[in-house]
Amino acid sequence: MTFFQQLLIAIVQGITEFLPISSSGHLILIPHFTDFPDQGPLIDVAVHVGSLLAIIIYFFRDVRGLAQGGLATVGVGRADEQRRLFIWIVIGTIPAVLLGLFLKTGGFLDQFRSTDLVAFNLIFYGLLLGAADRWGGQERRYEDMRLKDAIIVGLAQALALIPGTSRSGVTMTAARVLGFHRAEAARFSFLLSIPAVAGAGLLAGLDLAEATREMQWDAFVAGVMTFVAAFITMAGLMRFLRTKSMIVFVLYRVGLGAVLLAFF
Repeated sequence: MTFFQQLLIAIVQGITEFLPISSSGHLILIPHFTDFPDQGPLIDVAVHVGSLLAIIIYFFRDVRGLAQGGLATVGVGRADEQRRLFIWIVIGTIPAVLLGLFLKTGGFLDQFRSTDLVAFNLIFYGLLLGAADRWGGQERRYEDMRLKDAIIVGLAQALALIPGTSRSGVTMTAARVLGFHRAEAARFSFLLSIPAVAGAGLLAGLDLAEATREMQWDAFVAGVMTFVAAFITMAGLMRFLRTKSMIVFVLYRVGLGAVLLAFF
C-alpha cells in the first residue's frame, strides 16, 4: 500500500466510523472510486482498532467506570452502579460476537463486500434512523440503561457486521427508539462497541501475526492515522448531537445509496 492509500483509508474510517453512515460501506467503496486495490478485511479491522483507541481516550471516565465494574463483578472492590452497566455492556456485546464468529469461520465476510448490498443498506437503515430520530424520546441517559436496552441495542449492533448498515447508525437508531437522547444514544453506542471491536481486533491481530511484514506495517500506519481522524470526528459529533437532529446523515445515506445503485 502507498502512503496516500493508507491516509485515504484512515481519513475515511476516522470520519465515517462515528457518523451514522457506515464506515465499512465506505471502505468497500474506496477501490471502486480509485485505482487502489481492495485493502481487504485485515486493514479494515486495523483501522477500526484505531477508532477504538479514540473511543477509549475520549470516554476515559466511562471506560474507567466500566473497568471498575468489571473488577467489582469478579469480587474486587465495590462499584454497584458500574458493575450493573458493565454487565449490560457485556450482554449487549454477545450477539455481535456470536454472529461475527459464525461469519468469519463460515467464510461469509468477503461475500458481503458488494456495492449493491452497501447501497441498499445505506438507504434502508438510513430511513430507519430518520424515523427513530424523528419520533424517538429524548429523556433517557446512558446511566439509565437496563437489561432490555442492552439486549435490543446489542442485537442491532450484530446487524452492523453487514456493510452499509453502520454500527453507530443502527445502534443509535435502536437507542433512540428506546428513548435515549441523541448524544446519550451516541455515548451508549460507542461504549457498547468497545468489546466487539476489541475482540475483532484481537482476531485480526492473530491473522496479522502470520501476515507479511509489509501488511503489518500498513495496518499499523493506517491504524495510527485513523486514531487521529476518529478522535477529532467524535468530539465534533458529540457537540453536534447535543443540539442538532440526525437528518443530515439520513439525507446523505439515502443520496449516496441512490447514486451507488444508479452508478453500479
